[in-house]
Amino acid sequence: MIMTMNEKEIRLNKYLSDCGLCSRRAADRLIEAGRVTVDGQTAQTGSRVLPGQIVRCDRTIITKKDPDILLAFYKPRGIVCTEEKREKNNIIDYLDYPCRIFTVGRLDKESEGLLLLTNMGGLSDQILRSRNHHEKEYLVTVDRTITRDFLTAMGSGVPILDTVTRPCPVTRTGKRSFRIILTQGLNRQIRRMCAYLGYNVVSLKRVRIMNIHLGGLKPGQYRDVTPEEREGLYKRS
Repeated sequence: MIMTMNEKEIRLNKYLSDCGLCSRRAADRLIEAGRVTVDGQTAQTGSRVLPGQIVRCDRTIITKKDPDILLAFYKPRGIVCTEEKREKNNIIDYLDYPCRIFTVGRLDKESEGLLLLTNMGGLSDQILRSRNHHEKEYLVTVDRTITRDFLTAMGSGVPILDTVTRPCPVTRTGKRSFRIILTQGLNRQIRRMCAYLGYNVVSLKRVRIMNIHLGGLKPGQYRDVTPEEREGLYKRS
């Protein structure tokens, strides 16, 4: 459908309200006080604005804020958690999402599974903050038979990167596979823990971050985090 010029216009008080500056009634008072300009001209009550026009209040440009975005994404193996364009397999180009978003934490190139992406810096900081002890759950396959001693050591704490990992739940799920829940995010932590104990990781998949589950997502798919999931996430943050 082709829009006419009048259909593209929006009342100035609504525009200010939609941008989160204030209510429409308060916007009318700002306009009446001569504090709002459109393209450098003092606005009048009832003024309308078009896309591309510059609206200022007290010399501050007022623009619409992108809606809060929080995605659950199944990162495939081979995709790199970076915005660096020189990396041909960077996650931003792979997703090609219409708004600017960034990853909450990372998964290394050879790992797969759940990754959160957002445009909310505050939420990202809360989730990544180590002292909050937020849970992340992984399914791991290694290159040889898992022993009871291996499970005990993994769960008790392993010395890597000049520290000892926090105690964590570890459950054997197969002859060479296990489930582990971490509450810290050291660089390549699970791979380093396994290597210290003489094992090599064959596959590593993250299936949960706090209350957000990978669920039925397939590699390369993403979905919006639901309002209920967001509420649970905020409570835990």
